Amino acid sequence: MLDHVFTDVISALRDAFEGAFLERQAFEEHFQVDIQLGDVSWETSYGLPGEGQPPRIVAHISFDWPSWSQTAYRKWYVDESIDELPAIEMEIVLRIQRIQDNPDLAAVRSILPEMSPLIGNGRLERAGLTVEATFLDDISPAEHAVEATYEGMYELAEESLADGANTLLDEHFGALGGWVAATLVKLGDIKYSFLPADTPDSE
Repeated sequence: MLDHVFTDVISALRDAFEGAFLERQAFEEHFQVDIQLGDVSWETSYGLPGEGQPPRIVAHISFDWPSWSQTAYRKWYVDESIDELPAIEMEIVLRIQRIQDNPDLAAVRSILPEMSPLIGNGRLERAGLTVEATFLDDISPAEHAVEATYEGMYELAEESLADGANTLLDEHFGALGGWVAATLVKLGDIKYSFLPADTPDSE
């Protein structure tokens, strides 16, 4: 069973990110169900417009709707009582890619805060920075990337559970979309040397 409140959250995030003029990476979107545990997950990616493929700067977003949270929501839906508010586990990875040289992390650290702005009743916490180097063959230069991962829980307010038209989701994820968009723009201003975007083969 797919609970409508999870799809409401997905819709609120899409509206927020598109309202912030971010560009959805259509082939990076996945919706999965763990058949054994019952957990539901959704993943999507957004980049700055006009960046080419793959974009230099991108945000990967993951939402997990765990089985315990589904149970809490359905208990509220059936019994109209709640012992524990359902929550969605969120992860946002902010990534700079196609970097030509081994990246200096000082500029990234100066931009990225330890915590996100308030989203509902909680914040996302930065889990760490990752530097990645990819060697496609023995001739091509290495392609580097820097990732910052933010993790946290979004606790659903009872008003959002009761009415999918409630504006709380739009307010909360509007704040998230604005923060992610502003942070991607700042990351895009870092003076790294970038490898060119892929170009389609000419016919």
